[in-house]
This record gives sequence, structure tokens and C-alpha cells, in this order.
Amino acid sequence: MRKLRSTRQLNAYGLVKYNCAVDNHITMSQTNVQFSVASHVMAALGAHDGEPLRSSELASSVNAEPSFVRRVIAKLARAGLVTTTRGKSGACLLAKRPSQISMLDIYRASEAPAAFVVHAYPMNEGCDVSRNIKGCMESVLQQAQSGFEKELARQTLEDVVSMIRSNRRVRR
Repeated sequence: MRKLRSTRQLNAYGLVKYNCAVDNHITMSQTNVQFSVASHVMAALGAHDGEPLRSSELASSVNAEPSFVRRVIAKLARAGLVTTTRGKSGACLLAKRPSQISMLDIYRASEAPAAFVVHAYPMNEGCDVSRNIKGCMESVLQQAQSGFEKELARQTLEDVVSMIRSNRRVRR
């Protein structure tokens, strides 16, 4: 059996893999953390009230590889959500007020894949469920994705920063 890379190495690529043994088969599922990291970066910037932060400070907050965090920042900058300066004193800053940035804006900027997708395993021609499940689930999952995105559109970065500030005094 192939040895998995460490979680830290996989996080550098925005993926965390988990082993799942089912009927003596080893399957790999991937969790994309791009949206989560983009939200973390944006919340850190929002919580610092307009104070510019270096990518190394943001990477430390996320506890992820700086190169991965810089790639996420680049996506946020392309979407117009942050501004960046390069060089020795380079830093990152929100391009808009937190109240003007929806969580959907961040989700789309992160270029994360759809939250709900049909599996890519090959069809078993001898099984009615296997032959039909993908077509049946497509509509269900599209509706779930739509609901997910509608809820993200309702929430702003300001809402997230407010929750962080209200939880600041609570240590878990």
C-alpha cells in the first residue's frame, strides 16, 4: 500500500486526504480547504481594522505553508477583495469594508470546487442503482449547492469578524 504524505505536505496544496477502508478497498477522499483558508485570511485582515498584514503573518495565523497562503491571497487580489504590495515591506489589505464583502464573494474568489458533487467512480453496469444514481443525484446536489451559495450571500465578512470578536474572550 502506498504511504500517504503528511497532512502538512498535503495542506501545502490545499488538500487533506483521509484513508477510508471499505470492503478491503482503500479509497481516498479529498477535502478542499481553499475556501476555509481564504475565509481565514479575510477574517484576519478584517479583524485588524485596516492594518496591513504580511503574508507570513497570515500564514502563521492559518498555520499553513506560506506559499499556499500566498496563492490564496493572489486569488483574493484577482477578485478585487484585497490589495497587495510586494517587496520587503509588502503586505495585504482588504480592498473593501468587511460589510461590503459577502462570504459568497470569498467562496467564488477562492475558486473552490462545488461543495456537493457526484462521485467519479465508474458505473457498475450490473447494478440498477449504479447505472442511475449519478443522473438522479445531479439535481439534488445542484439544489444543495444553490442553497449553500444563497446562505453564503447572506453572510458578510463583517458578520464573521463580529463572531470572532465576541468569541475572543472564550478559550476552548
